[in-house]
Amino acid sequence: MIRLAAMLYSLIATALAGSAVIAVLAAGMISTTAIVAAAAIGFVAAAPVSWLVSRRLYQG
Repeated sequence: MIRLAAMLYSLIATALAGSAVIAVLAAGMISTTAIVAAAAIGFVAAAPVSWLVSRRLYQG
């Protein structure tokens, strides 16, 4: 299951980080710090999400 979670992480992290950056830019925060922080939060949030998705896929 860890291999599936690792493969899913690359897809989910990209989607979450990209969505977070777009949300920050749409909110008008155009500083480098805000953009990098949003991307980092997206990458960190993707770890438990990918674990939960892989667990659900293994359950059936």
